[in-house]
Amino acid sequence: MQAPPVTLVLGGARSGKSAFAERLVAESGLDKLYLATGRAFDGEMEERIARHRSNRGAGWRTVEAPLDLVGALRREAGPGRMILVDCLTLWVTNLMLEERDVAAEAAALAACLAGEGPKGPVVLVSNEVGLGIVPDNAMARAFRDHAGRLHQEIAALAGAVFFVAAGLPMKLKG
Repeated sequence: MQAPPVTLVLGGARSGKSAFAERLVAESGLDKLYLATGRAFDGEMEERIARHRSNRGAGWRTVEAPLDLVGALRREAGPGRMILVDCLTLWVTNLMLEERDVAAEAAALAACLAGEGPKGPVVLVSNEVGLGIVPDNAMARAFRDHAGRLHQEIAALAGAVFFVAAGLPMKLKG
């Protein structure tokens, strides 16, 4: 079965979304590329990144793309290769920390994915953060709002959308 050009995988923290997305890519039979958006600001995050790399195992090439996700997609995508972007919410965090225009960056990502962007299938992973309480501070509310709008933009153009809870993927679209 051929993968859709764009797949979005959403879920909460520790929901199994990354493992599910990795299986989608691994089962495609295509070359596997991991576009990592996370940055190791402390020892705990360094451990998380190392654990993710170890869990993926051999056969994956990793490219760091904490800010220029669109550029990395354009450079790295190609026939015979499937890209896993993990994750969009870390990317939004990085953009906010660098005081970038998140809405403009999100629009550029959506335009890249919808237009003449990647020349191979892409799976994007993101944390669904809008299911809980309303955050008590402006920055957290802005983050939640940016992530929610980005998810809606990507889901609208994606061929497949999954929500993962307790390790169980639920197909929402496609």
